[in-house]
Amino acid sequence: MSSTAQFMTPALRDDEEEVEQSLRPRRLDEFVGQARVKEQLAIALEAAKGRGEALDHVLLVGPPGLGKTSLAHIIREELGVGIRSVAGPALERKDVAAILTAVEVRDVVFVDEIHRLSRAAEEILYPALEDFRLDIVMGQGTAARTLTLDLPPFTLVGATTRTGLLTSPLRDRFGITFRLDYYEDGELAAIVRRSAGILGVEIADDAADEIAGRARGTPRVGNRILRRVRDVAEVRHQGAITTAIAREALELLEVDEAGLERLDRELLRSIAEKYAGGPVGLNTLAAALGEEPDTIEYVYEPYLLQLGFIQRTPRGRTITALGRAHLGVASEREADARLF
Repeated sequence: MSSTAQFMTPALRDDEEEVEQSLRPRRLDEFVGQARVKEQLAIALEAAKGRGEALDHVLLVGPPGLGKTSLAHIIREELGVGIRSVAGPALERKDVAAILTAVEVRDVVFVDEIHRLSRAAEEILYPALEDFRLDIVMGQGTAARTLTLDLPPFTLVGATTRTGLLTSPLRDRFGITFRLDYYEDGELAAIVRRSAGILGVEIADDAADEIAGRARGTPRVGNRILRRVRDVAEVRHQGAITTAIAREALELLEVDEAGLERLDRELLRSIAEKYAGGPVGLNTLAAALGEEPDTIEYVYEPYLLQLGFIQRTPRGRTITALGRAHLGVASEREADARLF
């Protein structure tokens, strides 16, 4: 969750989520980017529909905001079936049993953050995924007996940001695995223009390009920035988004040309200046920034690593020459050379 979302009232958060839902593509041909994934998924969907079978279980892998949830709902829409969406951390054994006994033929069950399933919930899934069978243990101890229920064929769609935390038995039960990559600027610009049309906002092509270039390769970030740029355009200007208005709003949001926000730059500057370029340990860095280590590692660092601004080493984090150049900070060697 972004730092902004943490301080929203429930009503505001619901409004934001409703807007985000409205911007999601409904059909596969509306989904921009991920061309290879779309091509493979289209074939799998057509084959399943042609045979009248449930689609193989699908695992969607990738960083947050790349469209895993959208694809799960697109799969449901393309198949013309029902969907049940749940969050992995909230699922208990009894919840899994209740959901699976309620599914109908070829329905989709979407589990977000599936790597965070409890062991008990995961184990009840094994026979359900492989044999469409649900084993329910009745009673305890020597009086316990197993009740077996047959399930209709269904499709489990799991989404994860961390495949390494999935157990091998669970991972092996997915027939299809799609890995989503970061988006190109042109793809993001197309997404921003489409979202602006849905929001009823006029936007110049160059302004969409400007937003796309700072969206960190992530549609969710691009749409979030677009909504904030729209606010500036409506409050300070006439409502239409020009390139100048987009840049004004991005400066107000403290999003720089590389898509870095204030805390991203503080992280870079902390390594460069407080710790002489590193290496510095994750816990030390988190304490210096007043953030949780997990937040640093899984929210801020992936994009900085992608840009080549930092490196992870066995001894800790270091800033690279690219990272220094972005900050305009010289290394100690460069600073010494200037003295002579």
